[in-house]
Amino acid sequence: MLLAVDVGNTQTSFGIFEKDELRESWRISTNKDETADELGADLFSLFGLKKMKIEDIDAMIISSVVPHSTASLIEMGRRLLSLEPLVVGPGLKTGVTILYDNPHEIGADRIVNAVAAYKKYGGPVIVVDFGTATTFDAISEKGEYLGGAISPGIETSAEALFSMAARLSRVDLRVPERAVGKNTTESLQSGILYGAAGGVDKIVRMIQKELGHGTKVVATGGLAVLASKICDTIDELDPDLTLFGLKILYDKNI
Repeated sequence: MLLAVDVGNTQTSFGIFEKDELRESWRISTNKDETADELGADLFSLFGLKKMKIEDIDAMIISSVVPHSTASLIEMGRRLLSLEPLVVGPGLKTGVTILYDNPHEIGADRIVNAVAAYKKYGGPVIVVDFGTATTFDAISEKGEYLGGAISPGIETSAEALFSMAARLSRVDLRVPERAVGKNTTESLQSGILYGAAGGVDKIVRMIQKELGHGTKVVATGGLAVLASKICDTIDELDPDLTLFGLKILYDKNI
């Protein structure tokens, strides 16, 4: 079995592949200080819930934007699983031509998403990843990574508002029934969610103009399910896109 791990600033995703099938996937909160032993305990717990054997893992690939977590996962792979993990980064074959001023500035997850989106949906395609930041990645008809946009994530924006406004309390991020809120909770939900959706749709439409007619839009990330309910421009909902991209990259590099 292949263990695919995608570490974001807010959430970490684990995926278990048997051949080409994603057998199980989990999301946990990213703890930037977690040790290899603690990560191993997390993995044991997740496997135990599904009555799976951790000993059946014979390969591992990591995409991470958190350096300490990357180091801990590599150590976990070596000590607990007795294997050498592949890490997405310089030297790994991706099959994607990167047309970015400085390719080293691109987060590993964005390249992985580009690989998966082009493989599954063809090009041109836009990947919108709803995480700590909301990222927009543009892939050409030829599969070239063109670049994109980065905006504050939905939860990130909301937390900034709550921390700066003394009289506004945190609310659940649920889609309100109407845009005109009848109380502070509804007003915040409307402003945060519909405001974010409007920003996403605006950026997507601008990128589509540059890429041309027929550009598909794929949503992924921890808040993709929520965002897909309020954004008009999303064509495909694919929460596990990054995990599938890691599987594709693993197959390219073994």
